[in-house]
Amino acid sequence: MRNTVFIIAEVGINHNCDIQLAERLIIEASIAGANAVKFQTALPDLVSTDAAIMAPYQRRNTQTEEPQLDMIRRLHFPLHTYDLLQSLCAKSSIEFLSSAFDLTSLAYLNGLGQRLFKVPSGEITNLPYLRLVASYGKPVFLSTGMSSLGDIETAIEALIQAGLNRNLITLLHCTSDYPADLSDANLRCIQTLSAAFNLPVGYSDHTQGIIASLAAASLGATVIEKHFTLDHNMAGPDHLASLEPAEFRCLVTSLRDVERSLGSPIKKATTSEQANIAIVRKSIVASTAIRTGDTFSTSNLYAKRPGTGISPVHWDHFIDQVSSRDYQPGELIQWQ
Repeated sequence: MRNTVFIIAEVGINHNCDIQLAERLIIEASIAGANAVKFQTALPDLVSTDAAIMAPYQRRNTQTEEPQLDMIRRLHFPLHTYDLLQSLCAKSSIEFLSSAFDLTSLAYLNGLGQRLFKVPSGEITNLPYLRLVASYGKPVFLSTGMSSLGDIETAIEALIQAGLNRNLITLLHCTSDYPADLSDANLRCIQTLSAAFNLPVGYSDHTQGIIASLAAASLGATVIEKHFTLDHNMAGPDHLASLEPAEFRCLVTSLRDVERSLGSPIKKATTSEQANIAIVRKSIVASTAIRTGDTFSTSNLYAKRPGTGISPVHWDHFIDQVSSRDYQPGELIQWQ
């Protein structure tokens, strides 16, 4: 069966700037069955000024407070490292992806031949960024955390006006908190976005556990992105909202089961059900002995298994008709 949900193991910055840890995460993501493993690429001085502070979740999850620029410098590989990461992904037979957070990084990833690009939620209002990513003519996953429908519409229009084919856009519903509370997941927005923009919609899941991702798939999400770590307790802002390898394997298996269970939208008896129809449905039978010339009534007819005779959906056709033959109790009534 074709995998219809594209599953991304979001390593992001959970490699803690350790290339060996990054390689282990790639291998584990491949073993888990993810379609792609995704990193984050940034030149810190092009992302943030000295004035930017840490987000509340970053302070909460790291139990520290420092200028955001210092944190970004500590947590990102230099650009040339992504060549190696791409090679390690190829070695493990999993697609390499990375989200860029500045224009130079975006151009660098395109130079690596990256097949598709995810626009992070924080870049949805960054017009120069949107124009550059659109110019590549490649599929774009547009993350919509912190956004209104108006923000999303403006971003879509910017991508299209910059030359991107509308059919290459997938929206990602997202709650930009780490971890996000289930009560803030608002998964019905997947259907809202689908109806509002007539585009495929996926889900970038920042909640803990796998419930939200499974629910998103059942609501039609075509992409599931989930943060991935080797250990929730590692130092760093995103580990707490991530899945460990065993949990990620469970997510992938469960998502594939959800896909199978969704099946066809056509309501009809399945092949497996066909064999049960004659057994569990009922037929019109004689409840007492009936003689030729007797009148069929609720006193001498009943509906019983098996369903190999006349369906009781035709009950009214027989009531008050005169029997043309004799019947023994339990005998299937025949058309006459």
